[in-house]
Amino acid sequence: MTDDRKAVVPVWTLTTGDVRVPALVGDEPMTAQRLAELRGVLAVLADKPIATLEAHPLPSTLDRSRGIPLDAASPLATHLSQLISQSAKSSSVADTTSVAGECLYRMVVPAKVAAQFGQGLVRPMTAKGAAGGIHGALMNSTGIAAQATFVPVGKAAATGAVGGSAATAGVAVAGSTALTVAAPLVLMALAVGMSANADHKRQQAVARITELLEQLHEQKLDDERNELDGCRDTIDKAAAILLDQGKLGVSLGLDSAVHAINKALAAADRRLTRWQSALDKLPDGKAVEIGTLTKAFPGADGDGGTFRAHLELAALAIALKQRVIVLQAVEHAQIDPANLYENFARVLKTDQQRLDKLESGIADVLERLSALELARQSSLLPVLTVSEVDRLMRAADRIHKLRDSVTANNRQTDVAIEIARSRDGSVVVFPTLPV
Repeated sequence: MTDDRKAVVPVWTLTTGDVRVPALVGDEPMTAQRLAELRGVLAVLADKPIATLEAHPLPSTLDRSRGIPLDAASPLATHLSQLISQSAKSSSVADTTSVAGECLYRMVVPAKVAAQFGQGLVRPMTAKGAAGGIHGALMNSTGIAAQATFVPVGKAAATGAVGGSAATAGVAVAGSTALTVAAPLVLMALAVGMSANADHKRQQAVARITELLEQLHEQKLDDERNELDGCRDTIDKAAAILLDQGKLGVSLGLDSAVHAINKALAAADRRLTRWQSALDKLPDGKAVEIGTLTKAFPGADGDGGTFRAHLELAALAIALKQRVIVLQAVEHAQIDPANLYENFARVLKTDQQRLDKLESGIADVLERLSALELARQSSLLPVLTVSEVDRLMRAADRIHKLRDSVTANNRQTDVAIEIARSRDGSVVVFPTLPV
């Protein structure tokens, strides 16, 4: 985050368990580049996940509507408050502004740690009007700038855990670098950030589907969309209950919502198999007639069509399932508070592998489609008419643009979770972002 005032930014080094690493962090100020290098070194040397947490001034133009709000009594807000209040007792760096005032906290989790939570849960979110841009808590910023000075906060323990146990909290073993054991804080930040990320993707998918279905007027597809979007209220309630450390009851209806989502994913799997089969039947190295292509992929040559609606329905089902996976992981972590991080990672990984396979299959179909050469319909006329030329050029342009909807970068990257904290201790957690 750019800070033209060259502000001093407190930074904590957090771990999810007791680890011993060389003393890499002292009390000396660091640049943003040095901080990034430190994260990489710690990720390699430590056998437990290590994250960093920075405290920046809260921007006045922050759009809180994109995040998930949690009150001051929620586990995440409580763990964050405990960390910064205890830090203030032992370090002058964590000043009264970061303790009692409004702050934007930025937690960065190393790439090899984020990879444990499934590739599909952390993806760039394209910003409208900015090619290659991403949505972040600071929409007009250019990332962390070198003008800011990062100063390590001394050893300070965050107490308490998601399930109420303090077994995983404390300072890392003596003789190591200044690490704070804060598994609950790291876990809950990842959980809420990924939940917000999945919900953001759901909102985008619903908006696109609505626009497509208004053109198609197909009741069956409309029913599919309504059944999926009808799960949102149940999932929102489940998220609110779990993230406030409650227990899910049968009356909530989460089982019914999961059943509807699984049905939609099964439909997406069947459609994917059909698309792959249709592409396999096309002749290699030859131009494909538009009619042949649109028979297997209705509307692929236009802006709407059934094929594109099916793509968006699959995206909606995947986004909803990703949010459910995070909720299931949080529930498991709360059931077994002594084994927080391991349970969380294991539950996320199992179902996410299926979603990754579905997403990569759809991406492969879109790549293959975009690479096709199109030909006009068979005709006795030796030359193309003006209308045929226009249609062929429009269709080719739209088919080739299918590549634009493919997530191009699945490379592992560090993950940032930004948390806006108000004076009353309540927080808003924004969608996870690749750093």
